Amino acid sequence: MSVTEFINQHKRQRQFSFEVLPPLKGTGTSKLFADIDKLAELEPAFINITTHHSEYVYRELADGRFERSRVRRRPGTIAIAAAIQQRYHIPVQPHVICSGATVEDIEYELLDLQFLGIHDLLLLRGDKAKEDSRFTPTPGGHAHTTELIQQVQRFNDGFFADGTPIKNPGRKFDFGVACYPEKHEEAPNMEMDMQYLKQKQDLGAQYAVTQLFFDNEKYFKFVEQARQMGITIPIIPGIKPLAKLTQLTVVPKTFHCDIPEPLAREIVKCKTDEDARQLGIEWTTEQCRELYAHGVNNIHFYTVSAVDSVVEITKRLLL
Repeated sequence: MSVTEFINQHKRQRQFSFEVLPPLKGTGTSKLFADIDKLAELEPAFINITTHHSEYVYRELADGRFERSRVRRRPGTIAIAAAIQQRYHIPVQPHVICSGATVEDIEYELLDLQFLGIHDLLLLRGDKAKEDSRFTPTPGGHAHTTELIQQVQRFNDGFFADGTPIKNPGRKFDFGVACYPEKHEEAPNMEMDMQYLKQKQDLGAQYAVTQLFFDNEKYFKFVEQARQMGITIPIIPGIKPLAKLTQLTVVPKTFHCDIPEPLAREIVKCKTDEDARQLGIEWTTEQCRELYAHGVNNIHFYTVSAVDSVVEITKRLLL
């Protein structure tokens, strides 16, 4: 069963899904699989796997000059997805992104995924490079998620990007996209951001997963505005519990979301990371219960640095 089918057939049942991060190059998969062992016990609807294409790094040379080169720090998204699917028999959803990839790169990713029997994708533009003030597409790549969607749809229709027919097209890909209850950082306003989501739906996106948020009112307002604009696809809330004191400032900066004043007020009272982690568990549990009360049954958790917290939260919710 595809992720899309699962979402549509289990609207009235409470389900969890999780996002995991491939390990850093050279560190092995033991920690990742130990984390998934814990998450698998919760019978997730699916697990999605982030992808990180190459980025520029600077290395100082002997003569004092700096050499810029590309490094890929977290390879293995497709391999990790295949391993999870084979080992745990849980539906997987690897990220496919524009950032750092050419059209040809993406085409080979699609071929590899099809060969491995992986048919669910999350299509994203990806983050801009740290050194860039705005997103710069890779030469020969896509500038927008809508272009990536169009490539995947051409592949689904049986054609490579250059128009060559695929002799054995195989099963089509299902895919979701991202959305932003507090607006994408590069969108000029919420209305235009909504229009972009509507375009993604009209091109074939079957559901959307939100960026993380801590204020449910912003999610409820976002969904209401989306429905008014004719966006009818499921909008799955993405949730991440705070787990460290430093996240009070790091998370809003990194993910462009606000910490609600009541939560911020409690965080500053915390003396240790463990205090912050317990507060994160309490806040997120209540946040999820409020989502349930508003008829939201599919909740997606961002687990990076918070696997144990997510496990504790989901167990409380299942009581």
